[in-house]
Amino acid sequence: MAARIGKLFAAMALMLAVWMLGTYRRNTGESWVRPSGATPGPVRILQFYSSVGSIKAGESALLCYGVENAKSVRIAPMMEGESPSSNRCLEVAPRRTTHYTILAEGFDGHVVMQSLTLPVDTLVPRVEERPKQLATRLEPPV
Repeated sequence: MAARIGKLFAAMALMLAVWMLGTYRRNTGESWVRPSGATPGPVRILQFYSSVGSIKAGESALLCYGVENAKSVRIAPMMEGESPSSNRCLEVAPRRTTHYTILAEGFDGHVVMQSLTLPVDTLVPRVEERPKQLATRLEPPV
């Protein structure tokens, strides 16, 4: 239940960030123009996957994505190096199971989103059995 709520909050935060970006664009007059030679059409996420099914704590994996007709791409949790591409991979090394969400914004302002979870096996060190403490017997007062 807590994981679902966390995923919901992450998705809402990402949508808020995209909305704020749109507000910034409208207020500053900044706009993006579709590059020449780009195929017209709606924004699409072509692929979004992890190079492995799961990792152990301390290991890394590749998070790969591909988008079409996108002017911007964001991946949450926040990452560096995202940019519109039909085939790109970024290295990730989460310390615990992480839910990733990609948002791609099209030139027409439409946003598409897709998610995946990368499980991380965190080995809990085996707790050695503590020595049993001897109980002290108290004598009643005389």
